[in-house]
Amino acid sequence: MTENEITFIIIEESIAIHKKLGAGLLERVYQEALFHSLKKRGLNVIKELMVPILIEDVQIDCAYRIDILVENKIVLEIKSVEFLNDLHVAQTLTYLRLGGYKVGLLLNFNAVVLKSGIKRLVNNL
Repeated sequence: MTENEITFIIIEESIAIHKKLGAGLLERVYQEALFHSLKKRGLNVIKELMVPILIEDVQIDCAYRIDILVENKIVLEIKSVEFLNDLHVAQTLTYLRLGGYKVGLLLNFNAVVLKSGIKRLVNNL
Protein backbone atom coordinates (compact mmCIF):
# COMPACT_ATOMS: atom_id res chain seq x y z
CA MET A 1 0.00 0.00 0.00
CA THR A 2 1.36 3.44 -0.91
CA GLU A 3 1.74 6.37 1.47
CA ASN A 4 -1.13 8.15 -0.28
CA GLU A 5 -3.46 5.16 0.12
CA ILE A 6 -2.55 4.85 3.79
CA THR A 7 -3.02 8.57 4.50
CA PHE A 8 -6.44 8.44 2.80
CA ILE A 9 -7.54 5.70 5.22
CA ILE A 10 -6.08 7.57 8.21
CA ILE A 11 -7.88 10.79 7.28
CA GLU A 12 -11.12 8.92 6.63
CA GLU A 13 -10.98 7.24 10.05
CA SER A 14 -9.91 10.47 11.79
CA ILE A 15 -12.89 12.33 10.37
CA ALA A 16 -15.24 9.53 11.45
CA ILE A 17 -13.83 9.67 15.00
CA HIS A 18 -14.12 13.46 15.10
CA LYS A 19 -17.75 13.27 13.96
CA LYS A 20 -18.53 10.75 16.73
CA LEU A 21 -16.61 12.39 19.58
CA GLY A 22 -16.47 16.05 18.61
CA ALA A 23 -13.77 18.51 19.65
CA GLY A 24 -12.40 19.33 23.08
CA LEU A 25 -11.32 15.97 24.49
CA LEU A 26 -7.81 15.06 25.57
CA GLU A 27 -5.30 14.00 22.91
CA ARG A 28 -5.06 10.57 24.50
CA VAL A 29 -8.74 9.86 23.78
CA TYR A 30 -8.31 10.57 20.08
CA GLN A 31 -5.05 8.64 19.97
CA GLU A 32 -6.66 5.51 21.45
CA ALA A 33 -9.74 5.77 19.24
CA LEU A 34 -7.66 6.23 16.09
CA PHE A 35 -5.26 3.44 17.05
CA HIS A 36 -8.10 0.93 17.43
CA SER A 37 -9.93 2.20 14.36
CA LEU A 38 -6.85 1.76 12.16
CA LYS A 39 -6.23 -1.72 13.58
CA LYS A 40 -9.82 -2.65 12.66
CA ARG A 41 -9.06 -1.52 9.10
CA GLY A 42 -6.24 -4.07 9.01
CA LEU A 43 -3.33 -1.64 9.21
CA ASN A 44 -0.16 -2.33 11.16
CA VAL A 45 -0.10 0.34 13.88
CA ILE A 46 2.22 1.02 16.78
CA LYS A 47 1.40 3.62 19.42
CA GLU A 48 3.85 5.63 21.48
CA LEU A 49 6.86 4.25 19.66
CA MET A 50 9.99 5.35 21.47
CA VAL A 51 12.80 6.11 19.07
CA PRO A 52 16.27 6.65 20.50
CA ILE A 53 18.71 9.20 19.13
CA LEU A 54 22.49 9.13 19.17
CA ILE A 55 24.37 12.24 20.28
CA GLU A 56 28.17 12.10 20.51
CA ASP A 57 28.19 8.32 20.98
CA VAL A 58 25.52 8.50 23.69
CA GLN A 59 22.21 6.83 22.98
CA ILE A 60 19.23 8.62 24.48
CA ASP A 61 16.39 6.11 24.65
CA CYS A 62 13.63 8.43 25.81
CA ALA A 63 14.39 11.16 23.28
CA TYR A 64 11.01 11.18 21.60
CA ARG A 65 7.85 9.18 21.19
CA ILE A 66 5.76 8.91 18.04
CA ASP A 67 2.03 9.00 18.87
CA ILE A 68 1.15 6.43 16.20
CA LEU A 69 3.23 4.86 13.44
CA VAL A 70 1.18 3.33 10.63
CA GLU A 71 2.54 0.59 8.35
CA ASN A 72 6.06 1.63 9.40
CA LYS A 73 5.63 4.54 6.95
CA ILE A 74 3.34 7.25 8.30
CA VAL A 75 3.99 9.21 11.49
CA LEU A 76 0.87 10.52 13.24
CA GLU A 77 1.21 13.39 15.70
CA ILE A 78 -2.09 13.94 17.47
CA LYS A 79 -3.02 17.24 19.06
CA SER A 80 -6.03 18.76 20.74
CA VAL A 81 -5.05 22.42 20.85
CA GLU A 82 -6.64 25.74 19.96
CA PHE A 83 -4.34 26.25 16.96
CA LEU A 84 -1.53 24.32 15.32
CA ASN A 85 1.64 26.37 15.38
CA ASP A 86 5.16 26.22 13.95
CA LEU A 87 6.44 24.25 16.95
CA HIS A 88 3.93 21.45 16.29
CA VAL A 89 5.06 21.31 12.66
CA ALA A 90 8.75 21.35 13.67
CA GLN A 91 8.15 18.54 16.16
CA THR A 92 6.53 16.33 13.54
CA LEU A 93 9.23 17.09 10.96
CA THR A 94 11.88 16.18 13.54
CA TYR A 95 10.17 12.83 14.11
CA LEU A 96 10.18 12.21 10.36
CA ARG A 97 13.83 13.15 9.97
CA LEU A 98 15.16 11.23 12.99
CA GLY A 99 13.11 8.13 12.19
CA GLY A 100 13.83 8.21 8.45
CA TYR A 101 10.12 8.37 7.56
CA LYS A 102 8.80 10.15 4.47
CA VAL A 103 5.29 11.23 5.45
CA GLY A 104 3.62 12.51 8.59
CA LEU A 105 0.17 13.74 9.50
CA LEU A 106 -0.33 16.38 12.15
CA LEU A 107 -3.92 15.98 13.33
CA ASN A 108 -5.58 18.60 15.54
CA PHE A 109 -8.85 17.17 16.83
CA ASN A 110 -9.76 20.43 18.56
CA ALA A 111 -11.18 21.92 15.38
CA VAL A 112 -14.79 22.61 14.46
CA VAL A 113 -14.23 20.69 11.21
CA LEU A 114 -11.34 18.21 11.33
CA LYS A 115 -10.36 18.94 7.74
CA SER A 116 -9.07 22.34 8.89
CA GLY A 117 -6.94 20.62 11.58
CA ILE A 118 -4.95 18.32 9.27
CA LYS A 119 -1.44 19.04 8.01
CA ARG A 120 0.36 16.59 5.76
CA LEU A 121 4.13 16.89 6.12
CA VAL A 122 6.93 15.31 4.10
CA ASN A 123 10.59 14.64 4.75
CA ASN A 124 12.87 15.47 1.82
CA LEU A 125 10.39 14.65 -0.94
